[in-house]
Amino acid sequence: MQSSKSVSRCFGVTVLRHTATPKHPNTATPAGRARAFTLIELLVVIAIIAILAAILFPVFAQAKEAAKKTACLSNARQVGIAVKLYLADSDDVMPIFYAYNSLPPAGQAGHKGVEVELLPYCKNKDVFRSPLDNGGPYVSSDVPGADTYWKAYGSSYRFTQCMYTLAAGESSQNNTLYTTNRVVSEGSIEAPADTRVMRAEMFPFFAKSKDPGCAKYGYDCDPPGNYYRQWGSTGGSVIFSDGHAKHVTSGGAFDEERIDPAGHRSGETSTDPNAWSGTWYSLCD
Repeated sequence: MQSSKSVSRCFGVTVLRHTATPKHPNTATPAGRARAFTLIELLVVIAIIAILAAILFPVFAQAKEAAKKTACLSNARQVGIAVKLYLADSDDVMPIFYAYNSLPPAGQAGHKGVEVELLPYCKNKDVFRSPLDNGGPYVSSDVPGADTYWKAYGSSYRFTQCMYTLAAGESSQNNTLYTTNRVVSEGSIEAPADTRVMRAEMFPFFAKSKDPGCAKYGYDCDPPGNYYRQWGSTGGSVIFSDGHAKHVTSGGAFDEERIDPAGHRSGETSTDPNAWSGTWYSLCD
């Protein structure tokens, strides 16, 4: 509002009067009305939010994976306990070996897998499932509709072949029967604390960038042998014969683990003609 002065005289006294002149309505700023943000201020706020999101989202993703890793290790440990309970009922003889059988697949009558033998000792099929299990390229073609190893084969964990009993005409892998017999007893294991009896199906060092030409681990190969898909970014669960569990993060540590009752190391050189990678891993894993 603008004001103008007027002068009047009353009984000899001069009186000044202020007359208010209204401003144009468009120039008024009523008291209490909030001032609007400018474009620059809005852009600054958006930029701050974007920076915070860039910082926090990876942290949230890492926390989520860490929780899955913990659950994976817990499940694997329960399977390891089930193996121990099985041994108590079988005169210390390890379960019969099966792996990757899809005829029929997991969940259907007649499916054969180590997890089927161990199920009475853990009572819950879900313990054989790792929360990190994302399946793999081969799984979806071998068992249409299966997006995890657990759905396709009944387990997210690979049971170490050389640590289990073979029964000719009964043991099978990829729907192919074994023709040899082998009994593995707990008492025959030379170094229980160092010998793995099962592991997560996938490790990040199985990737082609770590294993060129899939020459060492045989996972990240060209089709149709393209098995690899990353599950966890840091490593995977391993259960040892004495029952303890570990999250293994490097190929070096993995290769140092013992892989058969006699105590050969996974990465140790083998001259056996069946060792396609030239190591005990390719004979026994």
